[in-house]
Amino acid sequence: MNDTPQFPPLLIGEEVSAHIDPFDKALSQAIAGVDSGTIFYSRAVDTLRAALVLAPETPLEEAIQAVYVVQIGLAESLGALAPPEVPVNFQWPNRIKVNGALCGSVRYASDATDPNEVPNWLIIGIEVPFVQLADNPGEHPDQTCLHEEGCSEILPMALLESWSKHTLLWLTYFMDGGFERLHNEWRPRCDTLGHQITTPKSGVFVGLDEKGRMLLRDGVMTETLSLIDYQEHA
Repeated sequence: MNDTPQFPPLLIGEEVSAHIDPFDKALSQAIAGVDSGTIFYSRAVDTLRAALVLAPETPLEEAIQAVYVVQIGLAESLGALAPPEVPVNFQWPNRIKVNGALCGSVRYASDATDPNEVPNWLIIGIEVPFVQLADNPGEHPDQTCLHEEGCSEILPMALLESWSKHTLLWLTYFMDGGFERLHNEWRPRCDTLGHQITTPKSGVFVGLDEKGRMLLRDGVMTETLSLIDYQEHA
């Protein structure tokens, strides 16, 4: 592949220095004003970090469903590049799992908190470890990295390219058809669905409603949790 990652039409790549967090860079640029579709990324061999800036035209409650778009885009890109026997799953609201262990996360933030407000910008970032940075990986058996899961042939920039293409495709599906198709794709990849969970709260994860909110049952009561409640603050 080329030294400079190639992005699909409508998406623009902007590399940041290795010591700068692409998510923080995207945040500052979004506040200052930057084109929607810009992906900030850093070039590193140990971890892929990238952040996509979007300019939604719908209220936050709907726009934030794009977090699922990014998750699906990442799962499909890993599925395309990793060995076929490597499963990729989700843990609500923002964790990525490979072979049952945590292997990355999604971060997101907007300039809105009211579900009915149309945000000026929405940033969704990904972080995927390629190598284990901990001195003693055995201390965290619930965490892993791509190289430990048989994905040593995948290069960070190749994953970045693939993720951008799959994410753009699913953004198109989302904008054309709404949440239903996203839900149908996301649901089978969530391995905690129907189970007792403790994160972000304790209860039985019943599923997602039509607005992408988690339905969490505790006894006879069912609580609704929104992605909005777990976004980072600008």
